[in-house]
Amino acid sequence: MIVGHTDNVGDFDANLKLSKERAEAVINELVTKYSVKIEQLKAHGDGPTAPVASNSTDEGKAKNRRVEIVEQ
Repeated sequence: MIVGHTDNVGDFDANLKLSKERAEAVINELVTKYSVKIEQLKAHGDGPTAPVASNSTDEGKAKNRRVEIVEQ
């Protein structure tokens, strides 16, 4: 599973959409550049629901805007 994340700035629904689009962009790169089989991948967007740092600083927000590969 490829999981996209965002910081908490902006509309919640827009952040969910953005986070899924980030995950889909990573899947596209893995498939087109590295020949990973698309059947092995699934995109998911968590938006701002799983921060790894505080959203009160620019540095923290930057850390929260990420994509993770999660093995199922």
